[in-house]
Amino acid sequence: MNLYQNLGYLVLGSRLRRLSEAFLSEINRIYQSEGIEFDASWFPVFYLLSQNDSLSIKELSDKTEVSHPAASQLITNLKNRNLVETTADPDDARRQLVQFTEKGKALLQQILPIWDAISASMAELAASDTQIEHLLPAITAMEDTFRAYNLSGHVGDKLKAAISNENI
Repeated sequence: MNLYQNLGYLVLGSRLRRLSEAFLSEINRIYQSEGIEFDASWFPVFYLLSQNDSLSIKELSDKTEVSHPAASQLITNLKNRNLVETTADPDDARRQLVQFTEKGKALLQQILPIWDAISASMAELAASDTQIEHLLPAITAMEDTFRAYNLSGHVGDKLKAAISNENI
């Protein structure tokens, strides 16, 4: 067992980050090997826009569960690459709607087969081991439970209890 496995939940965030970075690096390697200039971090926006004609930055922020400034920064990056454009919402000029440019639509067509291949390959990987097969449902359960569980409050209570026990 390595250090991370020995430390259990104390390093859960670090382990998830390491796994995420390794996975995204591998996905980016796939795009590069196919000669496609696409970054895996763009996936949520590309996917959502592939399912919608346009979305506001707030909608993208809400659906991807990232801050509005983070979503705005990503959209600016994609705009600078001429992959998306923004227009004022006809119903509310303060709202900016994001949609693909022609270049963005062309890139989407290139990456759709890659998404299918990634999904199929990951399904094969998950089917190869029953523990891996339960990974996505376990992550969903952890996300749902973590949102409802006040970790900092529980830790604070345990620290207060430990301090009061020392003072007895």
